[in-house]
Amino acid sequence: MIEAVIWDFGGVLTTSPFEAFARFEAGRGLPADIIRRTNAANHHDNAWAQFERAELDLEAFDALFAAESLALGAEVRGRDVLPLLSGDLRVEMVEALKRVKTRFKTGCITNNLPANAIGSASGRTLYIAEVMALFDHVIESAKIGLRKPDPRIYRMMVDALGVDPARCVYLDDLGVNLKPARDMGMTTIKVLNAAQAIGELEAATGLTLR
Repeated sequence: MIEAVIWDFGGVLTTSPFEAFARFEAGRGLPADIIRRTNAANHHDNAWAQFERAELDLEAFDALFAAESLALGAEVRGRDVLPLLSGDLRVEMVEALKRVKTRFKTGCITNNLPANAIGSASGRTLYIAEVMALFDHVIESAKIGLRKPDPRIYRMMVDALGVDPARCVYLDDLGVNLKPARDMGMTTIKVLNAAQAIGELEAATGLTLR
């Protein structure tokens, strides 16, 4: 019996930034996947990880990301990557969340950046706020100093919701972030696209979500 559905935000409720990374790399003549490879190298303590835990300011992140990417073959400034993160809302996923909320507890665990790191856009801020209001509890890495895949962040969520991990579904677009949830007993869904994710979520919850 499912009691709660826990969601990642970027790449799940919004489109993945990976497409924007690829366009940026092609446009600048950079090696393919240099941004993703930089993010993945030493992923617990690299520039990206430290920035999502609010351990670096923007200037330090910019310089450290540049050094890390250069070590992998081409310099990419950290501040140039940040505007690529703003995906578009997947309206069908938001509708699925609304339907899930009528029956189950909902939570969001997001690895995010310090406030105003990307720059503000009032429309985007508004629609994100409207979606965030659908969750019973939200955990943001930049506010608590922990980020996925640290197992403690998942434990914080189930404790806040008052649920058994074995009765939770967790959705994320990154396999590395799904593993700790799965190890705790959660049913996990790797989000490749909206249709696939919603289909798997329907199977896990027994709800019609579209």
